[in-house]
Amino acid sequence: SNGSTLLWLAVFGVGIAALLFYKTCGSKSDGTPLPVTTATASAAPSGTLQVDDLPPPPVIEDATAPTSTKPTTAFEPCGVKTCGSGTTTSELESALAFRAKQAHRCYDSALANDSSLKGKVELQVRIASNGNVCEVDVTGNDMGTPTVASCVQNWFRAAGHFPSPKGGCIDAKIPISFVPGGR
Repeated sequence: SNGSTLLWLAVFGVGIAALLFYKTCGSKSDGTPLPVTTATASAAPSGTLQVDDLPPPPVIEDATAPTSTKPTTAFEPCGVKTCGSGTTTSELESALAFRAKQAHRCYDSALANDSSLKGKVELQVRIASNGNVCEVDVTGNDMGTPTVASCVQNWFRAAGHFPSPKGGCIDAKIPISFVPGGR
């Protein structure tokens, strides 16, 4: 029994050491992006490939920069700088309220880990004139943890589409209160 415990600890220790070595040495990069080449089939029937001119190196985004939540479409209804020309409809308000109610799943999940968790999360959701979700920003969070707010933000992003507002895009402010046992 003592021998098998020592053997298990030795195997576990080697595994941890290998993981640490991989994390510290195995994935180092000097930050220079690898060149990307594209190949196209040549007109010759020989099946050889021709290498086009090298494209510019890929842009490496700053990990601390905010990420865009704008989907790309051919029409690009999310391309406007400001909204305000549109108005909500009862159908849109109902859909947003329903999504907010569904987002309580985020809170219920977090509540399982912290039964004293409560507060309010406020979102601003930009909805294009065609109903597409352009942006979802957390504008308020007094929960004491970013977990619920981030989950709710992702829940609204995942909706992708709501009923179209009337007359153009809108920035909808959505406050959601979270209290144990309440909806």
